[in-house]
Amino acid sequence: MEWRDRNTMADQRVRRNASVAGLPRLAEFDGHGRHVSWKEPRGPNMPISIQRELPQELADVQKVLSAKAREYGLDFFETNFEVVDYDEMSMLAAFGGFPVRYPHWRFGAQYDELSKGYEYGLQKIYEMVINTNPCYAYLLKSNSLMDQKLVIAHVYGHCDFFKNNAWFQPTNRKMLDEMANHAARVNRYIDKYGHEEVEGFLDACLSLEDLVDPHAPHIRRRDEHVASSAASPIGKSDDEKEADDTPGKLPSKDYMDDFINPRAALDKADKEQKEKQKKKEEPRTFPPEPERDLLLFLLEHAPLKPWQHDILQIVRDEAYYFAPQAQTKIMNEGWASYWHSTIMTTFGLSDGEVIDYADHHSGTMAMSANRLNPYKIGIELYRDIEERWDKGQFGHDWETCDDYDEKRRWDKDLKLGRKKIFEVRRVHNDVTFIDAYLTPEFCQKHKLFSFAYNDGNDNYEIASRQFQEIKQQLLTSLANHGRPFIYVTDGNYKNRGELYLKHQFQGAELKHDYARDTLANLQRIWGRPVHIETVVDEKPSVISFDGTNHEMRQKP
Repeated sequence: MEWRDRNTMADQRVRRNASVAGLPRLAEFDGHGRHVSWKEPRGPNMPISIQRELPQELADVQKVLSAKAREYGLDFFETNFEVVDYDEMSMLAAFGGFPVRYPHWRFGAQYDELSKGYEYGLQKIYEMVINTNPCYAYLLKSNSLMDQKLVIAHVYGHCDFFKNNAWFQPTNRKMLDEMANHAARVNRYIDKYGHEEVEGFLDACLSLEDLVDPHAPHIRRRDEHVASSAASPIGKSDDEKEADDTPGKLPSKDYMDDFINPRAALDKADKEQKEKQKKKEEPRTFPPEPERDLLLFLLEHAPLKPWQHDILQIVRDEAYYFAPQAQTKIMNEGWASYWHSTIMTTFGLSDGEVIDYADHHSGTMAMSANRLNPYKIGIELYRDIEERWDKGQFGHDWETCDDYDEKRRWDKDLKLGRKKIFEVRRVHNDVTFIDAYLTPEFCQKHKLFSFAYNDGNDNYEIASRQFQEIKQQLLTSLANHGRPFIYVTDGNYKNRGELYLKHQFQGAELKHDYARDTLANLQRIWGRPVHIETVVDEKPSVISFDGTNHEMRQKP
């Protein structure tokens, strides 16, 4: 997780990528986007683990703030803090917080973007923390003491959320070691098969990394396929061997056979056996139900070499590790911001630090005119829930009251707010959080509205201030993190081994250039033509790629 200043509120993406042995390699491209050379970035080599002790002043601050956070009820894994300069922070941010990742060109490109953004005064990353046990957090060396106290308190909010939120429970808490293991395996494949071969396959896999089912760790979508071996006939009696040859027949002595194996039952079993055999001989269509986890489907059915299978598995494992962070961005940042605000304003500030704190905190909470700030929405919604449950503004009586003045004065002094927000933190993700607790009063108070593109004046403008439309547009943007829902519907399309996908159209069409490039990468992995059913210009269509040519046709 990253905590940034006001200039970078528009970029809240999780950084997932990395570089060779901790050092990003920067790719250079010509004017047509073709790769032409490699270069090494400025800055030192990044070791696997920095392992620097905190300065004594910061160590004392950490100890005090840790005790205060636990006093408020936060429950977190042991947290190790390290101080890094901005070049190292940029590397870590490009790596998703991990000192070592597998080699790939885009990690260096992200590092270059981050470091130049800092040099040009466009952005600043104050801290970073990763979801492991123990947690690891990085503090920026150039921060003032006040900033370090603020971000340490912020980190403890994140660490509590990582440990206790239900959506993070299936994640691998030893991912620091796992990432280093992934890097070592990929580097071995590069040594054996060549850099271009492995990187090209990684390009294809990474273009599909979002096509997983983020709810799969919590919901059993399908039965597990457990292979069972047939019992050996060796050592069986003659009667048992005969029973093996006749479907449904149980072992028996001759004089009891008519009673134990009635002819009607044997005929029925024989008929069922023939029907099963007939189904096996029919053209095979799979999966039996639409499959959202495309990477799992490819692992199970694509004709991959062992090293390719391993790399695809690495990409999938890391995609599932990062998925909860995207699912809980508003909640996680809001929770951390709530606790750094609470701890700093009630305990952590000296008189001389109040103005600087107010300036930095307000900058982080600033709302853009055209984009929601997850820090601001999260912290304000937690505060709203706390106030409502403290005053008893929930339940049947509150919902059915239509007197505005009575609602404005409503206060049953229940003091349940703090308990309620801990419960919310434990069970919700962003979609359920917004769905359950966003209210018309909250939207009115914070001046939320929905906007849309106006073809008449070629501009975006306010479309509605109606609560249901605001809520629906917000939920739509959060569902699947704003990405399209893609399902595998047939792995043997037209009985030719071709792959057929279906886009669940929800009003927004696919970007054609993205779709074409992704199909090309998918075809490289699948090895046969691939198709996706979608909507183009409001008409059902199928986009295909056979390894050479793209084709788009209307669906009959």
